Amino acid sequence: MISALAAFIAAGLTLSSHTKADELAPYTIVGDGIPISLTGAPGDAARGRALVLARTTTCILCHSGPFPETRFQGDLAPDLTGAGNRWTASQLRLRLVDASRFNAQTIMPAYYRNNGLVRVGRNFAGKPILSAAEIEDIVAFLATLRD
Repeated sequence: MISALAAFIAAGLTLSSHTKADELAPYTIVGDGIPISLTGAPGDAARGRALVLARTTTCILCHSGPFPETRFQGDLAPDLTGAGNRWTASQLRLRLVDASRFNAQTIMPAYYRNNGLVRVGRNFAGKPILSAAEIEDIVAFLATLRD
């Protein structure tokens, strides 16, 4: 089986690619989600899968899911199996952008915020953790996870 890091690299991603986007694309929250893609286009589910399984995004450190090839999956957060049934793309997008909109005490990072954050590493100060394209790729992948 291909490792998460190898899949990440094979998908054309680099470990530092998530720090390139300093400016946030504008978005509008409607109800409990962000209905419009941050990039104006759908994401790529294959790249999203590689991102979810890459330890650098931290998803798999807290979440588990239908990833039999990945050892040491987390158990602090909901299992991602069936995520596409439980949440719409709009809801998934907002959870990735800023999970604190749903739970102010969440330990999930705000992956697409660059202000009002605490305990931010020097390399990430003033930058989102993920780019708009990476958010859309992860949304596209999570939406495919159906029971």
